[in-house]
Amino acid sequence: MENISWTVISLGGSLICPDRVDGDYVSAISTLIRTRAEKGERFAIITGGGKLCREYQDALRKARTPSNDELDWLGIYTTRYNAELLRLAIGDVAEPLIYLDPRELSLTGKSVLVGGGYEPGHSSDGAAVTLAKSLGAKNVINLSNIDYVYTADPRKDTTATPIKASSWDDFRKLLPETWDPGFNAPFDPIAAKMAQELGLEVAVMNGKNLENLSAYLDGKEFVGTVIR
Repeated sequence: MENISWTVISLGGSLICPDRVDGDYVSAISTLIRTRAEKGERFAIITGGGKLCREYQDALRKARTPSNDELDWLGIYTTRYNAELLRLAIGDVAEPLIYLDPRELSLTGKSVLVGGGYEPGHSSDGAAVTLAKSLGAKNVINLSNIDYVYTADPRKDTTATPIKASSWDDFRKLLPETWDPGFNAPFDPIAAKMAQELGLEVAVMNGKNLENLSAYLDGKEFVGTVIR
């Protein structure tokens, strides 16, 4: 599969399900992906769980004290639910089934592959990095609800400034050492470690701005953070 050029996208669940499922956004991004795929581009997309994931995890916590693995598995199933929605929205250019494990892919030659999480211990970002490894891809696009990675959380720190480019060493200093289910950050720490070891480039950008995403895909100037 190394001779096939794939674009790997980690699609944040906050875009698909910010509060309720955003059908307009699902329609818009699936149209963009389908249109470009019909012109010969290939996309491998991992979906996050969004608010749906957090609501299920919070409900379980009210019932009893779950383990981190149990919380992760609950989150994984919500990512797969979002993945199935996106796959169906994209249509017949997508593989007929979502993948369940990015290490074990069975491809039929379609231009789009969609899946979600696959194992406890990291977020869907980790699945995206693993998928990039399996497909021989060299970069990952992380679509979330922020324009840039910041030096700190700008909602809590008024001195936080946007980062347009970063090394993996510097970027990982902004993250905690360990993974926690429900963790909210531009890229999870386990995925960041994996990406650095693989020598991947990751571009973080606001997935709501599809014109900006198209600019990046076309090799044009875009708004976002590049980590390499």
